[in-house]
Amino acid sequence: MCLTIGLRTAVHKVLLNICRFFARLARVVASSVVPGPPERQIHHSGDMRALRLTNWKSDPELVEIDEPTPGPGQVVVRIGGAGACHSDLHLLYDFEPGAVSWKTPFTLGHENAGWVHTLGTGVTGLTVGQPVAVYGPWGCGACERCRLGIDTYCENPAAAPTPGGGGGLGADGGMAEYILVPDARHLVPLPDGLEPVHAAPLTDAGLTPYHAIRRSWRKLTPGSTAVVIGIGGLGHVGIEILKATTAARVIAIDTRPEALRLAEECGADLAIAAGDDAAGQIRHETRGRGADLVIDCVGANSTLALGAASTRMMGDLTIVGLGGGTLPVGFFSVPYEVSIQTTYWGSRPELVEVLDLAARGLVRPRVVTFPLDDAPAAYQQLHEGKLNGRAVIVP
Repeated sequence: MCLTIGLRTAVHKVLLNICRFFARLARVVASSVVPGPPERQIHHSGDMRALRLTNWKSDPELVEIDEPTPGPGQVVVRIGGAGACHSDLHLLYDFEPGAVSWKTPFTLGHENAGWVHTLGTGVTGLTVGQPVAVYGPWGCGACERCRLGIDTYCENPAAAPTPGGGGGLGADGGMAEYILVPDARHLVPLPDGLEPVHAAPLTDAGLTPYHAIRRSWRKLTPGSTAVVIGIGGLGHVGIEILKATTAARVIAIDTRPEALRLAEECGADLAIAAGDDAAGQIRHETRGRGADLVIDCVGANSTLALGAASTRMMGDLTIVGLGGGTLPVGFFSVPYEVSIQTTYWGSRPELVEVLDLAARGLVRPRVVTFPLDDAPAAYQQLHEGKLNGRAVIVP
């Protein structure tokens, strides 16, 4: 997911550095891979720290809030990792009050994994200390889509805990020491060999491209080509998923040399710098036919136009990026029988499949960890395009 925000002011940067200095004096948080559940911190009066959106179009704030207590059917998870996503920047700085039904304040972080901490009454099938991933979208649980585990497309959002959202999207997310999950069905046990810090980004940065790719599997036979535009948090995982689950040749497109190098490390067969001749190069590499699948992880006007110019007749152009672009569609504007679709996240059964791929070493997101104190700095780096991979906050 990709979007553009304005640079924060110099005053904000000075205050942020001061806050970081005193926070580091107060507590040391490891920024490396967490091998297992660390010893529980002592909280006075049930307080915990959380990075929260307190008002629309404002910087997030690191504050103390009450530690959650589970009700019937609910589960509290101790966070081992929470991914920082470009869509969070959209939440922070682009949404006007009233644009969505969600109310501030709420804790950020919709890519979460950790360990079961407390079980509400009636919860079965989970044990305290068990490593789990949190399925992010929280639907009503009763409609046809939710019963299939496709909460992203809940058909009765008014009955959901947070209409159209989930943890970190209207409800309290995982950029805190604990997260309250409103229904145990949203938890997926982690397979052996997969730690929460690596599982967390898979719940979105892995699940979103996996869903987009899976729906086109039948077109990705030997001799086919798939193009991934935008090699960021989602794009680099998408390349790994394509190589792990299809026979397609994979072409990566990005403006940044370091992103193209990352694409090659992830298995891309060819990396092409975005530019006026990118579509021509894709056509040349596919003997004039175009790509059977183009996944646009940016969604800007220029990338949508590139995707339309690069897709093969009867191919798929799938838009997962939130760049705000538009694509005119008319009889002669795109190749014949090209299917153009947007996708949103993925299903709970698909998350199980993604986690299995990761546990077997077939999909491994490039993770850059930050302590909770430095979560604002992670978002700044994300905005400035300085991250190569996925930022994960480790409380």
